[in-house]
Amino acid sequence: MIQAILVFNNHGKPRLVRFYQRFPEEIQQQIIRETFHLVLKRDDNICNFLEGGSLIGGSDYKLIYRHYATLYFVFCVDSSESELGILDLIQVFVETLDKCFENVCELDLIFHMDKVHYILQEVVMGGMVLETNMNEIVAQIEAQNRLEKSEMTLRVSLIPTFTSPQGGLSAAPARAVSAVKNINLPEMPRNINIGDLNIKVPNLSQFV
Repeated sequence: MIQAILVFNNHGKPRLVRFYQRFPEEIQQQIIRETFHLVLKRDDNICNFLEGGSLIGGSDYKLIYRHYATLYFVFCVDSSESELGILDLIQVFVETLDKCFENVCELDLIFHMDKVHYILQEVVMGGMVLETNMNEIVAQIEAQNRLEKSEMTLRVSLIPTFTSPQGGLSAAPARAVSAVKNINLPEMPRNINIGDLNIKVPNLSQFV
């Protein structure tokens, strides 16, 4: 069973973290740091699996990883999993990301985290491997993308458009001015005399 999937860059910054075993948040951060240091100190010519760190379970678990450019993909698994099988699974996951994002890079994992998690769920769920065929995984993701686009189109079509059958929105200001001009205002006296004070009232029609 897969206990955790960790993706971090060459500086130890986590870009994807998924634990399938309950750990407090503080312990999770310690596991990420411990795993990073265990993997970082290994030479590129050494095999890609090693004994798990003390926090994740020690010798009862294995860390299986691949290093791509600026990212480490690390799977923490128990003794029931095959090392070579997990290495192939990591390759499938990375190739699927590359297919979905067209030359995936670290920034894709940062700015499209929801999509990355969805892709991972098509590969692994609950610590169990669901699918290893990249074409099947990509087909599921494309189907989900089409569904989301159709839902978005439906939502847009349901938004009411407050347009008039005559002239649309562009004619609205002109019609508003015309309506104001057609208002029948009561006739106002032009001169108001209050004692010795004479007030001249301007013609309101010139303002509309």
